Amino acid sequence: MNRPIVAGDVLDGEGFKPRFLRGSDPRVATCRGKLQNKRSKLNQEINKELRLRAGAENLFKATTNRKLKETVALELSFVNSNLQLLKEQLAELNSSVELYQNIDGTELIMPMIPLGLKETKDIDFSDPFKDFILEHYSEDGENYEEAIAELMETRQATRTPTRDSAGIALLLRYYNQLYFIERRFFPPDRSLGIYFEWFDSLTGVPSCQRTVAFEKASVLFNAGALYTQLGAKHDRRTIKGLDQAVDSFLRAAGTFRYIHENFTNAPSMDLGPDMLDMLVQLMLAQARECLFEKLELQSRDNKNIDVLFDLAQEASQVAAVYHDVHALISREPVRDYVPESWVSLILVKKEHHLALSHKHCAAGLLDRPINEFRVETKLTLEHIQQSDGKTQIDYTVPKDDIERQSLGRAHLREALVLHEESQRLQRMCRELKNKPSLSKVLKRCHEMTLKNYNDSGDEDDFRELLDPPIIIASTKFHLNITHPDFGQHGVDDLFRTLGPVAIFSAKRHWTAPRLIQLQRGPGGEGFGFSVRGDAPVIIAAVDHNSLADLGGMKEGDFIVNIGDKDVKWASHEQVVRMIKKSGDSICLKLVTPMDRNYLKKPIKSSHHDKGSVSASSSSGVSSGQPSPAGSVTATSRSRTHTIPWNPFKKTNPRGSQRDLTFDNVILR
Repeated sequence: MNRPIVAGDVLDGEGFKPRFLRGSDPRVATCRGKLQNKRSKLNQEINKELRLRAGAENLFKATTNRKLKETVALELSFVNSNLQLLKEQLAELNSSVELYQNIDGTELIMPMIPLGLKETKDIDFSDPFKDFILEHYSEDGENYEEAIAELMETRQATRTPTRDSAGIALLLRYYNQLYFIERRFFPPDRSLGIYFEWFDSLTGVPSCQRTVAFEKASVLFNAGALYTQLGAKHDRRTIKGLDQAVDSFLRAAGTFRYIHENFTNAPSMDLGPDMLDMLVQLMLAQARECLFEKLELQSRDNKNIDVLFDLAQEASQVAAVYHDVHALISREPVRDYVPESWVSLILVKKEHHLALSHKHCAAGLLDRPINEFRVETKLTLEHIQQSDGKTQIDYTVPKDDIERQSLGRAHLREALVLHEESQRLQRMCRELKNKPSLSKVLKRCHEMTLKNYNDSGDEDDFRELLDPPIIIASTKFHLNITHPDFGQHGVDDLFRTLGPVAIFSAKRHWTAPRLIQLQRGPGGEGFGFSVRGDAPVIIAAVDHNSLADLGGMKEGDFIVNIGDKDVKWASHEQVVRMIKKSGDSICLKLVTPMDRNYLKKPIKSSHHDKGSVSASSSSGVSSGQPSPAGSVTATSRSRTHTIPWNPFKKTNPRGSQRDLTFDNVILR
């Protein structure tokens, strides 16, 4: 696929390499691309008509002029009519299931139901993010122009993901990046004026929210929709293709289940709990159907009687699953928003697989004489059928070949009736009636069953009027949904230089950075402070009347710079090393957290506490425990070894004493 070269791409010996994942080129006019473009245009037109209707309704309520009210009412009827037409066009797009199928081969395959992607509008993060960086983080927002541009370009790419694993990776990587964006730039107590607007995948109605959760849920929905398109795309004529289709539909089900469990109060219908529950079951049903197709393909060359009975139960299980999906899709409010073709196709598949169930059971019964049936086979036949004893044949295990043939022909008759019903349902739906591939699949199966019935013998018994026993739905295979694997698509925080997100986030507050310059006198006294933790390193304690105390250093301060070097991500050992190398003069940039939890003193303290600093430490370096995410406790000091700083005390000028003081540079 052709990919445009954009700013930021790197030129090497092999050509241009993109610096980040991007979507497909919208100029490449594939059938699915054209379909998505039509969806985008319809969404815009629906949005326009909705605004016109809202304005007309407000005018109708506000005016008292009778003539004006009549004019507005007439205009409202036109707008509602246009909206209905637009929604019907969108429903037709959602019914275009054949465009997502694998049509490379000539063999006809039952179509699957894929989902279209949600459309969204562009968002300019530049000015709000720059202002917030300056205001909240006290840094120049211009230094983050490249990171903001990369974020916007990545979001733009997610609007047109490629229909492969790279497209899934792009969506999940952007979702992971939103974890950092939400914590960096979206405080709980204010709004940046950024609104995320997404169009409903099924109705085209726009929804707008300020929360990043809506953006994350919409991106995940598109990942699930892309999985459904991948499931429909795989070549289901091969074992490998069927395995891939099953995996794709299970991943789609897992994605929709994850949205259902982790995101609530969604403003759009396609993210509602009832709709997501239906989509999960629909994807599981399609995975079950692909599994049945795989079993049929594997047994094509070896259809013994036991395999045929197993296929009968598996087909009945597929029909039962689609029956449950139909119950979910027929409930309010789901029924009002899904395309009518989906409801009809689900019913068609239910009847079709019931017909296949009876057909396979009949094939097993008519395969060989009754005296060649093993005991295990008769037990299987007894357990897979159930008769009501009234309008159905009252036996499930034939005693002789006459009963065996009668029971087999009854199953074939039932299969023919169900095939005819599936074809009738297909003809009754306007969208499905125009799907030639579906018509050919149903017609071929009906003709094969009719041929088997004609070859099975003539009707010469009144028992031909009775229905066969029902086939009990059962399966030997359990399908487990696959939740999104976010860890497989890890990303680097684009705004990492702002500091560790657990500390330097939008919900936390601290004072403006301040510079502290400390200069030791010729006596070689210590600076009078100790540190603890990692990324960022924290001022653990400050001696009273020490250089650090007089310079304005406070217990609990974060060290963000040493000299001109940013140390927000530096480890404890690195900071200690830099302080030692600074000699007699050091320049620190500090911030004081405004959260009280950072300065909360522990009830009990000892030099064995994690992250604490002991004055009796021989090295004079505090323990390198990581900084806590929510609180920083003050350091306790041993009373017996406290060394107060005295500016008038004369020290021994010998080198050994100077070296000892230098080693204790982090101590009081």
